[in-house]
Amino acid sequence: MPLQKTDIRPSIGLALVPIILTLGILAVQIFYFGDFTPHIPLAIGIALTAVVGLIEGLTWDEIEKGAFHVIAVSFPAVSVLILVGMIVGTWIASGTVPTLIYYGLSILSPQLFLAAGMILCAIVSLALGTSWGTVGTVGLALMGIGEGFDIPAYWTAAAVVSGAFFGDKVSPLSDTTNLAPAVTDTHLFDHIRNMLPTTVPAMLIALLIYTIVGFSLGEGKPSFERIESFKGALDGSFDITPWLLLPALLVVTLAMMKMPAIPTLFIGVVVASLIAIFVQGASVHDIFTYANYGYSVETGVEAMDALMNRGGIQSMMWTISLILIALGFGGALERTGCLAAIIEVLTRRVKTIAGLQTSAILSSMATNTVAGDPYLSIALPGRMFKPVYDRMGYSRLNLARATEEGGTIISPLIPWNAGGAFVISALALGISEGNLENLLYIPLSFACWLAPVFGIFYAWTGLFTPKADPADLPATGDAAERPAE
Repeated sequence: MPLQKTDIRPSIGLALVPIILTLGILAVQIFYFGDFTPHIPLAIGIALTAVVGLIEGLTWDEIEKGAFHVIAVSFPAVSVLILVGMIVGTWIASGTVPTLIYYGLSILSPQLFLAAGMILCAIVSLALGTSWGTVGTVGLALMGIGEGFDIPAYWTAAAVVSGAFFGDKVSPLSDTTNLAPAVTDTHLFDHIRNMLPTTVPAMLIALLIYTIVGFSLGEGKPSFERIESFKGALDGSFDITPWLLLPALLVVTLAMMKMPAIPTLFIGVVVASLIAIFVQGASVHDIFTYANYGYSVETGVEAMDALMNRGGIQSMMWTISLILIALGFGGALERTGCLAAIIEVLTRRVKTIAGLQTSAILSSMATNTVAGDPYLSIALPGRMFKPVYDRMGYSRLNLARATEEGGTIISPLIPWNAGGAFVISALALGISEGNLENLLYIPLSFACWLAPVFGIFYAWTGLFTPKADPADLPATGDAAERPAE
């Protein structure tokens, strides 16, 4: 039967053209011009993909609808970004973030800081079900503590990312953790249990590395004067008291009660705003300004000012605009069949479960890299690879885990991806200002890239790679083609 316009499949050569050209333009922008602003190369990528669609017989309206559909799916994530911007501005104004930094400098040691920071982010992210909310709040506070301890920003960011995206990966409240089993027709808690064999060892190895590195970085021990100058700057600019941690505790409590993320975060904004008014002496108009444009203060310590002068909805607009353009590119690639054409080539070539699991993980990673969208990197390979797992007689839980390993936890390691763009912005890494050394957080986020390594290792050894229950396999179709054991 001839392909319909709803089922476009360009040749593999044509499908690769917009992807290769876009990545090439992106490389020129970043490495030749030294300008980390991926927006225009990705916008050009949309135009290149549209040309492929027109060649294949699609109309512009069809291509446009495909791009806008994926953008529309991202609106809940964009809403979280907007709320995180409001939270950062109001939590600084209320003294919540300064209090976390103040007590962190008092309680934590430089040697154990990275390991403790990773564990803290993992716990909070597991409770909240959002890595972005964790990075924008607890992560920002940890960046301040790390600055006080004279820990390089990229090491602190790596520990934050490792912990926050671990929690997001296995939290039953997480959107991506629910998306993967929904796409693959598996059960949520079965999916979470099946991710533990890769997630737990990756986290334990990361914890060990951060502990060893912490003792190495902490050998010189930052001067007492530096830590006291940070604490003095905070104490002089805010009324520091444990009660100011109430917004953070309330948000975590509501999340553990399974309240949806958006109203939970908004309540955190409201409570922090009230504290800022009645404790820190802010006016209502000040609160509106902080929530929209971010907080502003002069503490007398330049490094502390750089951390405290941030937040607000407008601070998220660079990230949001990048995400919308990247998602438009991903949507155009999906609508024109470019991504599906590439994945279909892979599915036809794999003959063993080792090759299948490796291809599923790498396909999710590639979709993440090209399309810039963790949701698409789960949904598209999840749909495309399902029949192959059924044909080989292996559980779709393997596929759900593969999409999370290549999707959820790889997204923060790709700077132009939704996850990576948010991390760079929320943690004030200053990549667009030329601080490219802070991109070292990518290889140092050990838990994120070790999990897919374990996933591929298990596939090749047969460990933790469950077979399908015959009752779960399709009654007709490819089931008869499964190879004999």
